[in-house]
Amino acid sequence: MLTDTAATRAGGILTIDLPAIQANYRRLRQELGDVPCAAVLKADGYGLGDTVVGPALRKAGARTFFVALPDEGIRLRRALPDVPIFILGGLFKGAEEEYLHNDLLPVLNSLEEVERWAALARQKGNRLGAAIQTDSGMSRLGMPDSEILALHENQEILSSIELRLIMSHLACADEPAHLQNREQLQSFQRARRLFPEVPASLANSSGIFLGKDYHFELGRPGAALYGVNPTPAQASPMRPVVRLQAKVLQVRSIDAGRSVGYGAAFRAKTKSRIATLALGYADGFLRHLSDRGFAWYQGIRLPLAGRVSMDVAGLDITALPEGSLQPGDLVDILGPDQGVDELAAQAGTIGYEILTSLGRRYHRIYRSV
Repeated sequence: MLTDTAATRAGGILTIDLPAIQANYRRLRQELGDVPCAAVLKADGYGLGDTVVGPALRKAGARTFFVALPDEGIRLRRALPDVPIFILGGLFKGAEEEYLHNDLLPVLNSLEEVERWAALARQKGNRLGAAIQTDSGMSRLGMPDSEILALHENQEILSSIELRLIMSHLACADEPAHLQNREQLQSFQRARRLFPEVPASLANSSGIFLGKDYHFELGRPGAALYGVNPTPAQASPMRPVVRLQAKVLQVRSIDAGRSVGYGAAFRAKTKSRIATLALGYADGFLRHLSDRGFAWYQGIRLPLAGRVSMDVAGLDITALPEGSLQPGDLVDILGPDQGVDELAAQAGTIGYEILTSLGRRYHRIYRSV
């Protein structure tokens, strides 16, 4: 029975295991050997709270951090005043002074961004730190080979910028046999040879497990820190990080033929018992889980019944002894019986989306050492 006042008001409990995140960081660092390991905290630390997770990773040994947006960097800077924070999204037009004011390092993704950053450096009379990203084959962010070559040949621009890192991003690292991994590695090696004195970074979470050729001078894991399996074809080397429990609002018995939820998409085949959970797509419990997802209670797997709606979802609890589950009780959505990757498979998505979709309505508990 819940006794914490805030927990009694919430529709669900989200428990985040900070020691597990730290253990995952140490496991990734072990895989990298002597190569330093950064931490990616974009999307509010993959939905788990960047200003809480960041200091925990700092204590575990992380000294370099990455986020996607300037606002994320500004928020993280308040929690981590003395570490490099790189902005993966690049140099946002009109926000250049905010980078300087908050000591944020842009990952420069185009010659145009390089030129703007160099112009600001000349205006300030100081060399400004940055990373550069080469597009090694993902066609998302980064400079193509022609721009990387032009940058290498333009020493005037480079004289204004302190290059802290050259980086790229792997598209298929979670498929070790995919030919594009080797193609991207070779492309990145060509670009890196133009800047031999600059530390290089290619390996994301899954890339760390591709071997030493991909490690260079900095590993850059994200999702694996938070319990997502970086080696999907094998057992996960990561510890689970989150437990999500949903509260039962009501329990009812329905006759065969009775429908549950919008669209009458579910009809009971026999007399059944349905628990209504305080959990919906407003909480990041994806609508695609309708009639295909599961919850767990005391080791028993229970199927969803009907469509997930904004605030509630139906759960078929007919398999439980009558009276064993009551309003106010909690069922596991993520926990010892079902991890983030298993729930993602039920929803036809990936663990990244499950974590980053977690809403703000849960009562959050951070487990610490």
